[in-house]
Amino acid sequence: MSAESDLMQMIVEAAQEEDALDLVVLDVNEKTIIADYFVICSGRNLNHIHTIAEHVEQKLKAQGYWPLRREGYEEGKWVILDYASTILHIFRQQERDYYQLENLWADARKVSVERTD
Repeated sequence: MSAESDLMQMIVEAAQEEDALDLVVLDVNEKTIIADYFVICSGRNLNHIHTIAEHVEQKLKAQGYWPLRREGYEEGKWVILDYASTILHIFRQQERDYYQLENLWADARKVSVERTD
């Protein structure tokens, strides 16, 4: 495994630990230069979205990773944590349905992820 896929896996596991909904990983490495992976998930509400984001940040900081950018936290409808090679998108379901990120990147390979619990 590469460092990029290890980082992606840490993000996936941390999001799963907080019961992120409908988690999908897209390998966008060959589609864009901005990242290797998009991790996309949903939260039930603002508090759940904040909890997922905070838990991911906490777990990754313990491993020496800090996000380059953190966007949307205050509003809580679409939070982005940018870890360079992996970008985590945490949506409220309404925004996920509206923006349809998975459809926008439909030609990207889906990475199968196992539930960790």
